[in-house]
Amino acid sequence: MDSLTLLIVFFSFGLSFIFALGGVGSAVVLIPTLSWLGVPFNIARPTGLFVNCLSMLGATYSNFKEKRLDIRLGIPIILSSIILAPVGAWVGHQVPTRFLFLAFIGFLFFSGSMMLFFKGSKYADQYREDRPVAGPLLVGILAGFISGLLGVGGGGVISPLMILQGFNPKKVATVTAFSVPFSSFSAFVAYAAMGSISLKILVFAGLAAWAGGYLGTKLMQKKMHPQTVKRLLGGVLLLLGVRLFWSII
Repeated sequence: MDSLTLLIVFFSFGLSFIFALGGVGSAVVLIPTLSWLGVPFNIARPTGLFVNCLSMLGATYSNFKEKRLDIRLGIPIILSSIILAPVGAWVGHQVPTRFLFLAFIGFLFFSGSMMLFFKGSKYADQYREDRPVAGPLLVGILAGFISGLLGVGGGGVISPLMILQGFNPKKVATVTAFSVPFSSFSAFVAYAAMGSISLKILVFAGLAAWAGGYLGTKLMQKKMHPQTVKRLLGGVLLLLGVRLFWSII
């Protein structure tokens, strides 16, 4: 195993583990990390999608086993995001890389701000139990397109928008983890069809990410306070956004 592959395994496992502690996927930070390691941006994005898919599958397996998952609530998000994710991937394949970097930086600032300043805890006592279609469907459309365009999975969009619609944050966290693999895989298939993948990177990064996501979720459930972790991760994303912006101006 060459040094680049070892670094990819190390960062895929480590970032998936750390971000799973906050209940989110690691693609948003893994993609620029892979780019800095020398992986082309058009290959880093589908790799991020694949990693997000596997790491969140680990989280979803844990949630399903512990009977915390509301599958019916996630169905509208999943169906709409599956359809829109390939559209986002196609658009991402057509626009200039510099534009995608700027859009990615904007998403970093958005995600970091949500983690730092969005007070999900004040909605913690919400017990909305209905399962509407229109609201989650629109959330899935937006999340799916962004997932395909930037390779980030869409979890950073799903979670705050679902909480703002009145759903309990704990239920939203499990639904987000359940939905992200579908939009991620749908966009990944589109990238694969366009030839933007590296099988070697996918295998090593994917296996490491699944293990990191599963172990991080298990530790979060037993030892960690996810809101505290999210604030720390939000600060990391904002700093990363500043660093990326500085590198392209």
